[in-house]
Amino acid sequence: MSTKSRFGEFGLIIKLVLGIVIGVIVGLFANEAVMDVVVTAKYVMGQFIYYTVPLVIIAFIAPAITRLGNNANKMLGAGVAFAYVSAAAAATMAAVAGYAIIPHLSIATQVEGLRELPKVVFQLSIPPVMPVMTALVTAVMLGVATIWTNARTFRGILSEFENIMMQVVIRIVIPVLPFFIAATFAGLAYEGSLTRQLPVFLEVIVLVLLGHWIWLAVLYTIAGVVSGRNPFEVLRHYAPAYLTAVGTMSSAATLPVSLECARKSKVLSKDTVEFMIPLGATIHLCGSVLTETFFAMTISMMLYGHLPSVGTMVLFVLLFGIFAIGAPGVPGGTVMASLGIVVGVLGFDPAGVALLLAVFALQDSFGTACNVTGDGALALMLEGLFNRHGELNAARHVEEAADAPRGEEAPVRVES
Repeated sequence: MSTKSRFGEFGLIIKLVLGIVIGVIVGLFANEAVMDVVVTAKYVMGQFIYYTVPLVIIAFIAPAITRLGNNANKMLGAGVAFAYVSAAAAATMAAVAGYAIIPHLSIATQVEGLRELPKVVFQLSIPPVMPVMTALVTAVMLGVATIWTNARTFRGILSEFENIMMQVVIRIVIPVLPFFIAATFAGLAYEGSLTRQLPVFLEVIVLVLLGHWIWLAVLYTIAGVVSGRNPFEVLRHYAPAYLTAVGTMSSAATLPVSLECARKSKVLSKDTVEFMIPLGATIHLCGSVLTETFFAMTISMMLYGHLPSVGTMVLFVLLFGIFAIGAPGVPGGTVMASLGIVVGVLGFDPAGVALLLAVFALQDSFGTACNVTGDGALALMLEGLFNRHGELNAARHVEEAADAPRGEEAPVRVES
């Protein structure tokens, strides 16, 4: 990587850390008038960021599918399968750890009320053109149908749209993220989440964080074996995406930074990155699933005096993996999508659901960081299955030569 690229990556990390620190300081000392401005600014920035997410998904996934050619259907199936197995296996690991550790923990059971944030002064509503899952399905359908019909003109349009959205991401979304993160942490500090609620479940949160790192180590080890490439060459670029996810608590909002990080890896091709990273941001929620599984077992012990039975947890894990694929990549999306099985399978009453929502919110950012970092491992797995010898790059060179206007010769590569 060039010195300039390294400085840019490090500079983004500095901006994100500064956003977190400044946000906490503002939240701890701000009065209600200041928080009126902060809350409103966060709302407006969030509206814009989430407006761009469906467009980014379509702009990156659809062209990536067209470049994949005949491998598209296979790669899509493999990507979804990897995401499900990763989530279900992470939940299984959390359940096994829960049975072994939770009975020996002594955790405070009271969660004090939070200071109420001011209302948004004015609402500049910028709704997305479509939901995230709709954008994902649309991108897949457009990409696959373009391959079926060999629609070269539309493939060019998709490629131009990709370039347009890339500039939106680079010039607008990424520069806005540090301010959005600062506003988010200011709100958490003002509410009291960072000073009151966090100590209550500190032991459990530390255990969950250890679980995240263990699972990431497992994922990247498997990815290295499957691909035959060095997984650290992917992982070492993910610090900006990890920190962005900690601040935004959203895989979708972190997507622009995740793409930028994955592209810097020398062992991932552009086509694989632009296919799996947006897809993973939508369907791969291993960290959030691991977290909620462990928290749900802890709350079951606290409120109901027992852990769920093994059979109950097996059913919960199998269903949770499916629900996680369809969960929105927004703050709290995983827990909201899973409330049906939390109530129906685990038997939580309203008090249990409320406690789960409150505690999950305390570390949702770290679960999201695990999610987006794990996407790099899934991309590396796909690279090993579908691009082990550079087949995708070679196919793209052939397509570019075929698409060259008549009367113009494609560049000839001279080999010495």
